[in-house]
Amino acid sequence: MIWMDDIKWNAEGLIPAVAQDEESGAVLMLAWMNREALAATLREGRACYYSRSRGELWRKGETSGHFQELRALRLDCDKDSVLLIVRQSGVACHEGHFSCFHNLPPEMADGGWLTLGAAGEVPPLALGPVLEALAALIDERRREMPPGAYTTYLFEQGLDKILKKVGEESAEVIIAAKNRVPAELRYETADLFYHLLVLLAQQGLSLAEVAAELAGRRK
Repeated sequence: MIWMDDIKWNAEGLIPAVAQDEESGAVLMLAWMNREALAATLREGRACYYSRSRGELWRKGETSGHFQELRALRLDCDKDSVLLIVRQSGVACHEGHFSCFHNLPPEMADGGWLTLGAAGEVPPLALGPVLEALAALIDERRREMPPGAYTTYLFEQGLDKILKKVGEESAEVIIAAKNRVPAELRYETADLFYHLLVLLAQQGLSLAEVAAELAGRRK
């Protein structure tokens, strides 16, 4: 691949790589690539990065199953960074978030997290991919039951505990709406979504089945 010779690799032979979700437009993560990682990404059609801490290649999702299918690749104008447009399977962040960029400064908390679109507009983060990623993580917790995880605790406690949490969060949503505090309503709605997904997983129902029910009602 002769065009790689035009890339401005840094002194360590690396280039920063930004991964962006194809569907939602969310910026997922920042990692590094060397020539071998970039070539592997193009050859295999899945994101492959270079771990500076381990000094070796790492294929995203190799251990977690949360792969990044390559949809497009672009160099910036200076040819010293690369953008990967990917289809994210599961979540990108090792902490279980859809995107690694989930930490908000306190000053930004009331405004929520938005992502810039291609034309500079500011569309909200799409809910569908986020719920799908969260559902996938919850199902992984249900299967593996890692000790110390809150989701593991809920599954261990069983249906009655999960139903109690769904009821509590539903009440919190109602209270937040009555108080007319958007930030509070957003927070409590997110909690309710999470606990509903736990309930669906406990009952063996998928988001796809709920989606099919909703789609059927449109007829």
